Amino acid sequence: MKKVALFGAGRIGRIHAANLAAMPGISLVAVSDPVPAACADLAALHGARVDSVEGIFADASIDAVVIGSPTTTHSDLITRAAQAGKHIFCEKPVDLSAQRARACADAVARANVACMIGFQRRFDPTFNEAKARLERGDIGNPEMLVITSRDPGAPPVDYIRNSGGIFRDMLIHDFDVFRWILCGDGDEAAWLSASGSCLTDPAIGEAGDMDCTAVTIKTRKGRLCQINTTRRAAYGYDQRFEVIGSLGMLQCGNHRPTEVTQAGAANTHYDNPEAFFLQRYANAYRLEIEHFFTQLQNGGSFKTTVEDGVRAQVLADAAAESAASGKAVVF
Repeated sequence: MKKVALFGAGRIGRIHAANLAAMPGISLVAVSDPVPAACADLAALHGARVDSVEGIFADASIDAVVIGSPTTTHSDLITRAAQAGKHIFCEKPVDLSAQRARACADAVARANVACMIGFQRRFDPTFNEAKARLERGDIGNPEMLVITSRDPGAPPVDYIRNSGGIFRDMLIHDFDVFRWILCGDGDEAAWLSASGSCLTDPAIGEAGDMDCTAVTIKTRKGRLCQINTTRRAAYGYDQRFEVIGSLGMLQCGNHRPTEVTQAGAANTHYDNPEAFFLQRYANAYRLEIEHFFTQLQNGGSFKTTVEDGVRAQVLADAAAESAASGKAVVF
């Protein structure tokens, strides 16, 4: 039985807590969060104790920690968990700067502990099937990737002010998908150009961020990726990508509440996409945490490593730089 502590009793923390509680061989023993009521409620729900950060790291019986706290706490918790000899599952991103993310990776390596970063899209059954077919050679050599990543609405402005900006907060997932799909053979980004606007809410611009972006990436082997993003998709959570290869194309569409199409004389209609990421990626969140503990038990490699987190952060930093300067970044 592996004993696990959870940092964060908010939305993501509650998802991970429920998934941990459902896993055989796993015992969620402690929860830590600076909001006492939320922490106590989540701990009581799953039979865990409320504990401090210091208390969790001092408890030698705890084997692993799951970090679902705000982004600004990630690098410190990763570093301290590594120093305490705890294995680590951490939500994306590692940090808000590539330099600090690299320092985290170095701390993990020195401590020789396991660390997996929660890029849950790699575990989405639809996306994962596309990856499997790509690796099987069904469409030949991948040449171009188009990612559509649109939220139905922006988070609160108070969140945006501390998020690190849309490239580090929202597009970090898309940068990871780019590397996962186009760079599986060791290819990497060689050139990146990004631009953005504030079109949905002036308050977002006043907070120093953007809400609509367009990114183009060219790899060392000449492959191309285009990412389009907005924080306002009135019709739902729009998550799609298509990869074009030398022998064909793979398309991954949205998930919908039902797959019923109704046709009549006046029109044909079907359900809008699911409302938000909590519905879209429910299975992915479960599968990623199961993968972490399965690989931890078996000594296998993780689908998403701390190095993946660092490399996605490098791309996010480059996108922010490009959008601010109006110039492409060459790696």
